[in-house]
Amino acid sequence: MLLLLISLTLLMGIGVGWSIGANDAANSLGTAVGSRVLNLKQAIILICIFGFLGAFLQGSYVTKTIGKGIVPIDQLDRTLALYLALVASFAACAWVVLATYWKMPISTSHSIVGAVAGAGLAISAPVRWRVLLDIFICWIFTPLGAAVLGYIFYRIFKNIFYRFIPRKYLKFTFAALIITSGCYVAYTWGANDVANSVGVIVGAGILSPNVSIALGGLAIVIGIMTWGYKVIETIGSEITHLLPIMAFSVQLASAINVHIYTVFGIPVSTSH
Repeated sequence: MLLLLISLTLLMGIGVGWSIGANDAANSLGTAVGSRVLNLKQAIILICIFGFLGAFLQGSYVTKTIGKGIVPIDQLDRTLALYLALVASFAACAWVVLATYWKMPISTSHSIVGAVAGAGLAISAPVRWRVLLDIFICWIFTPLGAAVLGYIFYRIFKNIFYRFIPRKYLKFTFAALIITSGCYVAYTWGANDVANSVGVIVGAGILSPNVSIALGGLAIVIGIMTWGYKVIETIGSEITHLLPIMAFSVQLASAINVHIYTVFGIPVSTSH
């Protein structure tokens, strides 16, 4: 019975990781594809590399919050912990898949946090409401912080680039910056979102943190390669109207914003 629970939980975790890669990959380099700075194949390679690096190098911060911070899964009875991990992973995976089918923009971070808390309540496990409250407050400030940073960066870099960089070098400069900031977005995305895939797996003690995070990173990469490229292509064709300086400012603001929350172990939405 325990082996079945473990196998199903791992399968659901991989499913969540796949859905993350399939749905959210375009947030990083969709702009570069839309502006013809990169072709689709180049963008996919970079997203896979930097998304996996972010997951493997800094994915542990948010993984601790999902696995132990909301509900102390590691302190529960072994069977209860496995049931909670399975139910939370299944609920998050099912909701994300259904929302994708209905073309509803949702966050896997919101889904897994709600699923863990809901599953915890269902089995009468202690839910750390203060941690949940902190996460909810951060969700409110995530888009606001990104908006403020985006505005500041746009005003600063617009003056710098158009004043001090010769016109003949502007196109190359913007291309390099859009690629660099897009890779940074992919890195922070992997670092924050891999926990949605494997946080409960770590909490339930199924696999070690490093192995779990590597597995989650690979699941995200598979999601990018099997379905995410379609989303990148679609999003890229819809954002050609973004000015290069605006695209760079938006991406840099988003990456820094998500990176800050990641270091503090807060699961947030890169889409927001």
